[in-house]
Amino acid sequence: MFGFIPYTPLFNVTGQPAMSMPLYWNADGLPIGTQFVGRFGDEATLFRIAGQVERAQPWAHRIPPGQAM
Repeated sequence: MFGFIPYTPLFNVTGQPAMSMPLYWNADGLPIGTQFVGRFGDEATLFRIAGQVERAQPWAHRIPPGQAM
C-alpha cells in the first residue's frame, strides 16, 4: 500500500490530525488532494484552514465527469 499512499498511514498510526483537500484538478476533471497535517491534538487549526480555503476556492460544485449528483 505504501506505493500508492506513502504518507497518510504515518499520520493514522501516530494520531496526528491530517486532512486532504481537493485543491487541483487534472485534465480529466478529477480532483487531486493536497494533504495538511496538524500538531497532535490540534484538529481545530485544520478545520479553520479547511474553512478558509473552501471559502476562497469553493469546490462543492465540481463533479468529476460521468458522476451524477
